Amino acid sequence: MKSVRNSVQLIGRLGKDPEVKNVGKSQRATFSIATTDNYKNAKGEKVEDTQWHNVVMWGKLAEIAGQYLKKGAEVAVEGKLVHRVYETDKGEKRFFTEINVNDLAMLGSKQK
Repeated sequence: MKSVRNSVQLIGRLGKDPEVKNVGKSQRATFSIATTDNYKNAKGEKVEDTQWHNVVMWGKLAEIAGQYLKKGAEVAVEGKLVHRVYETDKGEKRFFTEINVNDLAMLGSKQK
């Protein structure tokens, strides 16, 4: 069994087109995906719960994301969860969680 110590697998839809930037000799693509769960609450009412996830891809995956992925596309990603802390210009601490992707599958029909 491959390592599951820090492994994340998600299927969701892109909230925006990937933003691809050159970082040194590599490329980095960033975007968000939404995952939605549906369930019934105690009153029997249908509830839709959407969570947003920050995604980062590097190298060849970043190139592919920039070329083929668009807002609304359905994807499956696998990677690891990364937590970062940074300080703003005003000295405030900000906490950021993202998925550093190592595998990507484009789902659904081809987009035009």
